[in-house]
Amino acid sequence: MVGVSAEAMDVVFKALADPTRRLLLDRLREQNGQTLSQVCEPLGMARQSATQHLDVLVRANLVTVVRRGRERLHYLNPGPIHEIEQRWIAEFDKPRLRVLAAIKDQAEEYAMTVPDYVYVTYIRASADQVWRALTDADLTARYWGHANISDWQPGSVWEHRRVDGSGAVDVVGKVLESEPPTRLVITFEDSLGESRDPSVVTFLVEPHEEIVRLTVTHERLPNEEMRNGISSGWPAVLANLKSLLETGDVLPQAPWEMSAAHA
Repeated sequence: MVGVSAEAMDVVFKALADPTRRLLLDRLREQNGQTLSQVCEPLGMARQSATQHLDVLVRANLVTVVRRGRERLHYLNPGPIHEIEQRWIAEFDKPRLRVLAAIKDQAEEYAMTVPDYVYVTYIRASADQVWRALTDADLTARYWGHANISDWQPGSVWEHRRVDGSGAVDVVGKVLESEPPTRLVITFEDSLGESRDPSVVTFLVEPHEEIVRLTVTHERLPNEEMRNGISSGWPAVLANLKSLLETGDVLPQAPWEMSAAHA
């Protein structure tokens, strides 16, 4: 999230102040992409109550709803929490918290399943502009440092190719679905030397008057290491994309370099 207003952050803090809503976020953190029934049943919560709390979380941009056919799946959106961490925690107490987190991680057993990753951002642009930014090789090279190359037809191969002159390809995949300018689904294979099923990335472009809501869902993650990597990677890439479309230029420094500098 770039340039979050004080009013928007007030809404986030008010949403987090309620213990029931924090419990719902915990449920989605444990198992992302749940229907309303799946959220309610283990908590013994009435559907009406859960709906009211989820609506507050959606308005605060802490939860996003993705339609799959007739189902409405609820996903935890880490954007606002990432903003809180960067603004109020990272610069003050990150070294000590990192040590405590490492101790906590060693004391707990990891779940066998890795939750899906969902990120939502709002961009002042048209759906066609966002689609072109996602699929045009020259534009992706500007804000991503890699050119995404494909004809973007279902079944076609796509490549995430470096633009440093080496021509190296760091990610490959196939186009599963392509519905310009609103929906693109691709496989994502970033470990070319390993034999494992690829993860899947879905870009959902939803226009509303002069803005677009872009939802990126990264599913079928093989391990926590990859999830940790994309949790810092996607916000950086999408911040640069947002800056390019809204201002005509990318951010002054590559945002992913900031994550590396503060690691």
